[in-house]
Amino acid sequence: MRILYILTSLGIGGAEKQVIALAERMAAKGHTVAFLVLKHVDQECPIRHPVLRLNLPKTPMGILRGLRFASNFLLLFRPDILHSHTFPANIFARLLRASLRLKRIENRVSNEINPVVINTIHNIYEGGWHRMLLYRLTSTQADAVTAVSTAAAERFVRLRAVPRKKISVLTNGIDIQAFNPDKKIRRTARTQMQAGDPFIWLAVGRIVPAKDYPNLLRALRHVQLTHSTATLWIAGEGDPVVEAAGDVDNSTPANIQWLGLRHDVVQLLDAADAYVLSSAWEGMPLAVGEAMAMEKPVVATDAGGVRELVGKAGIVVPPADSEALANAMLSIMEISNKQRQEMGQVARERIHDHFSMDVKAVEWDSLYSRLIRKGTA
Repeated sequence: MRILYILTSLGIGGAEKQVIALAERMAAKGHTVAFLVLKHVDQECPIRHPVLRLNLPKTPMGILRGLRFASNFLLLFRPDILHSHTFPANIFARLLRASLRLKRIENRVSNEINPVVINTIHNIYEGGWHRMLLYRLTSTQADAVTAVSTAAAERFVRLRAVPRKKISVLTNGIDIQAFNPDKKIRRTARTQMQAGDPFIWLAVGRIVPAKDYPNLLRALRHVQLTHSTATLWIAGEGDPVVEAAGDVDNSTPANIQWLGLRHDVVQLLDAADAYVLSSAWEGMPLAVGEAMAMEKPVVATDAGGVRELVGKAGIVVPPADSEALANAMLSIMEISNKQRQEMGQVARERIHDHFSMDVKAVEWDSLYSRLIRKGTA
C-alpha cells in the first residue's frame, strides 16, 4: 500500500505529531509513505519520510500551481491513499482528487491513478460557516471522513458539513512506550527546573484563544488563596502577554512560568504533579492523553472529545468556569500522594486499553484496506 499524508504544515502540534506517529507505524507494516505539506513553518516536527513542500500562496493562481505540481508528483508516487488532516489540507486533497479526475477525462492520466481520499477532522471547530459550506460543496471528492472524537463528528454532521453516512470516529492514539513515568527522570527534571517542593501543575499547548489560558490564570489565582505556593508551568508557543490580557483581573498570578515551545514534554510531565487543561474548544487533545499515560491526575474542561478521552480517570469541568476549574484543582491537591498515584495508574490503564497508538494503527490499516477494496469492487 502506498500512502500520501497531506498536512497544512509540519508545525509542532498535536495533529502533526499524531500523523507522523501513524506514518511510522504504517512504514513498519511494510507500506510506503510520503508527505505533502502545504506551507513551511520555522519550527517543524522531525520526520524521516520523503516530504514534498508546496509553500502554497493563498491566491487562486498559487493554489492552481500547487495543484498542478502536486498532480505531477502523484503520477510519480502513485498513491493508493490520500490521507489529509485539518481544514486546509482536507480541502486541498479534495481539489487534488478533482484535478486528477479532470485529467483522466482528458485522457492525460492513467486510469490507475485513482487514490482513495480520506479527510480527518482534528477539532470540534475548524472555522466559520464559509468553511463548513466549502466542506459541503466538495463532499463528493472525499471517500471517507474521520473525526478524532464523537463530539467533533456530531457537530460537523449537525452543521451539514459532512454527511452522516460518510463520517466515522477514529480517536487519537498515544505512544505508551514513549510516555512512561520514570521516578529518576522526575527527580532530575525537578532539580534542573529548580522546582523545589511546591505542587506543580503543567499545561501544554500553543498560546491561542482555543486553550483559554485566561480561564486558567483566574483558576490559579483562586487556588493560590488556599495553596500559596502552587505553581503552574505552561509549555507552548506564543505570546503570553497577549494571551494573559484576556484575564479580566489582568494581574499575573504568582509562581507561573511560561516555558515557551518545549521538546522535553515527557520530562516536564515526569516533573509535574498533575496536568490541567482549560480549553474553550478542542478535538481530542493529545497532551491530555500523554499526561494520562504518564500517570498524572488530570483536570480538564469539557471541550470537544475531552470527556470521551478522560472518562472516569480524571475530573472534567465546564469550559469557561474558572471557579469550577479551581475547585477541581484543589480537590486533586488535597488528596494524599497515594490517592493521586492510584488515580494516575487508572489513567494510564485507560490509555493502554482504549487509546494505544499501536491499536489505532491497526484500525487505520484496516480502514485503508477496506476503502481500497470498496474502490476496486
